[in-house]
Amino acid sequence: MPMKMQQELVTESYLNVPSSGSLLCQRAELHMEMRNFSQAVQDANSLCRLKPLWTKAHCLKATALSKADRNDEALQEYFLCLALNPDWTKVKLEAQKVLSEVFSSVFENEDMSTPLHPLQGGFANRLIKPPALLQTLRPLTQKPGCSSQDSEFSVAKSTPVGGSSSELCPMSPAKSDQVAGEGSSKSLTEVLASLPAPHGGLKRKHSSDGASSPFNPPSKLSRPDDVNTVQTASGREGRVVPAHLLDSGDLECSLCMRLFYEPVATPCGHTFCLRCLERCLDHNPNCPLCKENLSEYLATRGYNKTFLMEEVLQRYLGDELAERKKIHEEEMKELSNLNQEVPIFVCTTAFPTIPCPLHVFEPRYRLMIRRCMETGTKQFGMCIADELKGFADYGCMLQVRDVKFFPDGRSVVDTIGVSRFKVLSHGQRDGYNTCKIEYLEDRKVEGEELAEVLKLHDSVYEQANNWFRSLKDNMKNQILSHFGHLPSKDPDPQASPEGPAWCWWLLAVLPLENRAQLTILAMNSLKDRLIAIRRVLIFVTRKRPR
Repeated sequence: MPMKMQQELVTESYLNVPSSGSLLCQRAELHMEMRNFSQAVQDANSLCRLKPLWTKAHCLKATALSKADRNDEALQEYFLCLALNPDWTKVKLEAQKVLSEVFSSVFENEDMSTPLHPLQGGFANRLIKPPALLQTLRPLTQKPGCSSQDSEFSVAKSTPVGGSSSELCPMSPAKSDQVAGEGSSKSLTEVLASLPAPHGGLKRKHSSDGASSPFNPPSKLSRPDDVNTVQTASGREGRVVPAHLLDSGDLECSLCMRLFYEPVATPCGHTFCLRCLERCLDHNPNCPLCKENLSEYLATRGYNKTFLMEEVLQRYLGDELAERKKIHEEEMKELSNLNQEVPIFVCTTAFPTIPCPLHVFEPRYRLMIRRCMETGTKQFGMCIADELKGFADYGCMLQVRDVKFFPDGRSVVDTIGVSRFKVLSHGQRDGYNTCKIEYLEDRKVEGEELAEVLKLHDSVYEQANNWFRSLKDNMKNQILSHFGHLPSKDPDPQASPEGPAWCWWLLAVLPLENRAQLTILAMNSLKDRLIAIRRVLIFVTRKRPR
């Protein structure tokens, strides 16, 4: 009888007796013979709900999932079968085959000829997904009814600390039991001492008889002449190994090629310096090594330090880590010098005391804003563009008041103008513009000149107030929502080195081109600035439509 006819007869019988598990099982097997794997998975899933403790149902579902190339789910079902029947040899072999396929899919993009250390972004770290999958099955694989034959499918034994599976890094039975049995109560030194040596990751020396010496990490980094002793959890004393066998090159960031500083691990299992990873994510939301998408990781900004890596660095490479920290602090000190190397945001004209919200999306400016926050200065310069020099010779320093990050890495930066400056020399750093500056201050006057300035100040302020009140309501509302109200008149116009705040508010509001605004911004004479503002007010008042 053709299989399709058999399927129709079984389906008709199942509809008459929906509680019959044997009919449902028979139909699922027919679906698999006809290579309708998705329908076979549906029937097997219904069968598992109908008979949750029937091992054959879970085995059938696992087989269908495996045929449908859903190996992660198939592996879970095979472990459920083994939890219900630990002595089922056929299921063990099938589970082992699927497990090998899961691990091989992890390494398909790796260069197998390059030896890597388990603590770097190599084979061990790439196994973060399968252990995460097996972790969900720990309660089932550790039931009291499981026999010793099932131990090869145990989570603790198949994925020892360090990341490699028992197939990829074979151990002796005694060492495997020791690693699995000691659990999380072991100290870091004991765990590292019990691990198998990586394939070429750490450098080894050979003794005179040609035998390869096993690697036992020292308790601290010392001079090559010193030796240290490591004890395992059982109290046995490890072999004495020279401390210089631990090479700092094995714990280098693959992006900056320096020792890890503030190491963080990505969801795909690779480790980088925090700031190196942030700079890469500015340009592309994918892992720099395996290219796995990290958009969700970027959106949550959950850059948590890897404590194991930090402890390894502090314990075994303390001197190198101290030197790495010193270099980082020197870089931060250099970046925080707001006279010698000021970061420049090339955009529009900013003015002292005036808010200037910015939408930051370019990678170079993401880096610049982040460094301003990390150094603690929270300041950068704003200049308009210049075709010949890149940016103008005058600008305004901005103070960051708040930063709001978006899931894709963009940000809105709330800033306010602080002080004016003159550019002495132009430069660049890591893609964004920098410059050496000197700050500008208004030249103070006395006597008759001061009296003239005060009179001019009061006159121009009154003229500006009248102009603002004469605007239409919709224009006034737009100005008020963005810049606020016109600041009050200063009793002493020379009190601030930047001059009266209302002058800058008016320059930001008036319909002037950037070059005209820049000319007034560069003035260090309050009298000259007031005369220029008065001319602009006269011009806009005459040209205003009636």
